[in-house]
Amino acid sequence: MNPISPGDPETRSPDGVADNVARLKDLFSEAFTEGRIDFDVLRQLLGAAVDEREEKYGLNWHGKRRARQLALTPSTGTLRPCPGESVDWDTTQNLVIEGDNLEVLKLLQKSYAGKVKLIYIDPPYNTGKDFVYPDDFRDNIGNYLALTGQVDGSGRKLTSNTEASGRFHTDWLNMMYPRLKLARTLLRQDGVVFVSIDDGELASLQAIMNEVFGEENRYCVVAWQKKDTPSNDAQGVSTTHEYVVAYSRGTEFVRRLIPRSDEQLSVYKNPDNDPRGEWTRGALTRKEYVEKDYYPIRNPSGREVLPPPGTSWRVSRATLDRLIAEDRLWWGRDADGDMPFVKRFLSEVQEGVVPVSWWGYEFAGSNRNAKMEMRSLFDDQAPFDTPKPTKLIARILSIASTADDLVLDFFAGSGTTGHAVMAQNAADGGKRRFILVQLPEPTRQSGYATIADITKERLRRAGRKVRDDNPMFSGDLGFRVFKLASSNIRAWEPDRAREDVVRTLEDSIDHLKSDRTEQDILYELLLKLGVDLCVPIVTRSIGGMDVHAVGGGVLMACLATRIGREDVEALALGVVAWHRELAPAGEVCCVFRDAAFADDVAKTNLAAILDQHGLKTVRSL
Repeated sequence: MNPISPGDPETRSPDGVADNVARLKDLFSEAFTEGRIDFDVLRQLLGAAVDEREEKYGLNWHGKRRARQLALTPSTGTLRPCPGESVDWDTTQNLVIEGDNLEVLKLLQKSYAGKVKLIYIDPPYNTGKDFVYPDDFRDNIGNYLALTGQVDGSGRKLTSNTEASGRFHTDWLNMMYPRLKLARTLLRQDGVVFVSIDDGELASLQAIMNEVFGEENRYCVVAWQKKDTPSNDAQGVSTTHEYVVAYSRGTEFVRRLIPRSDEQLSVYKNPDNDPRGEWTRGALTRKEYVEKDYYPIRNPSGREVLPPPGTSWRVSRATLDRLIAEDRLWWGRDADGDMPFVKRFLSEVQEGVVPVSWWGYEFAGSNRNAKMEMRSLFDDQAPFDTPKPTKLIARILSIASTADDLVLDFFAGSGTTGHAVMAQNAADGGKRRFILVQLPEPTRQSGYATIADITKERLRRAGRKVRDDNPMFSGDLGFRVFKLASSNIRAWEPDRAREDVVRTLEDSIDHLKSDRTEQDILYELLLKLGVDLCVPIVTRSIGGMDVHAVGGGVLMACLATRIGREDVEALALGVVAWHRELAPAGEVCCVFRDAAFADDVAKTNLAAILDQHGLKTVRSL
């Protein structure tokens, strides 16, 4: 029975550096000497693809190397389940996670890498105010707990980011870069990320998106009309729009068409009762003279007509003959018309229209619409100052998601993305899932200690509203709440050991923290073993101890605090019988609490019984 120790890979998020080195070694094994990369050999193998110029095109700033390293450094944290703050915990497939999104994105890597279809984020705009994401390279978990007031800490403050600081753009770039790097690995190969931004950092955002996702994968830069009226007190020009920048993970992304509006459909009519259905007319002339396409056409009354001077027909004589044979020319209600048009039938056009780069407030909402939505949900109060309208997110969902996709927003704010996903599912019968991540940043709002509290309450109220507005909808309107915390596995603390060696050694006998619950430990197992946090978990009592079957039995866990020699046979055989009953596909992992065994004999006997019945992967915590 192999123990899972604090230093093992299972106790932390993926090691980005180690993964990159392993992939590089697989591709270019000859570039490695005694375990290290020989860059001279690597350059030779890559040939002309290596840019060795001193001056290179791209964006550089102070701290970029450290920001890249932040994305690659594994997290030793965990996510603690909070069923009491959740809605429909037992059935929901949605997640709301409180925590620093840099650490949370690392922790999600094993379970969700390559599974997210759409990411939408509305990051803090660089407005000269304090940042809430001052990443600590050495101990980001400890820094996060101190920053959010969850532990005592001295000197807890935010870093001022005024324009006079000399690091105005640098601080923002250092905050965004590692998060985008991690976000990319969560996307499916056909996935796409949309980012809201103002003109203050539009250029910087595009530069780092080009680097992280590749300039060739830029999908669009949309101008969104955030205000439906100008600000007459503005200094200079009244800014009425912001931007939404979108990049795909790769070439496999296929954008969807937007459904036609009632206004667009209204141009299709059937004034002549054509049996082929509704149609609209298209011009038959072009605004240039082409000699071969300048010829007379005879109208139904027998009179010949020509294109206006300086123009010509859009089609050749052969194509015109086909259109006439198919009865596709329209001369107006009067058969003696002066100009023919081509019938374009609604039944023959695409089901939707291609998205455009201007999103007016009429169909994508405005800031005023967003505040009105918040007031309607919170009894005419607005506990969040800068929400985005659900119409904006609905527009993005219609372009970039289908009915069963996973949607991620790691700057969740008031929870607009989750609200929009629930509403869209109710509208089209979809089963989209969402993962929202929000820092529990303190607020001054009465009744809401943190922004994350607003996020959760907005989703609770939004779920009830969607249910009331769509009484026949039976889809998922719940969410599971998790909170970022230090690992349940106690790491060796050298500073504490120097002060109190005896107590430190005693505490290390059971390296699971005493203030953590069995559920805390179980969900850390799911994270570290790469299992979905919403996977079904069934608990059964075997030999007087709770045993958990995760994902139909791919993981069997017993986290009882004591397993004596006399308990081993009943427990092991019970696990074997339940495993056979569940009959999971693939290899099964069984996990037990290491300190629970009365002695090594009990541990060895249990592992031997399981091994005899085909359960060979047995680990202890």
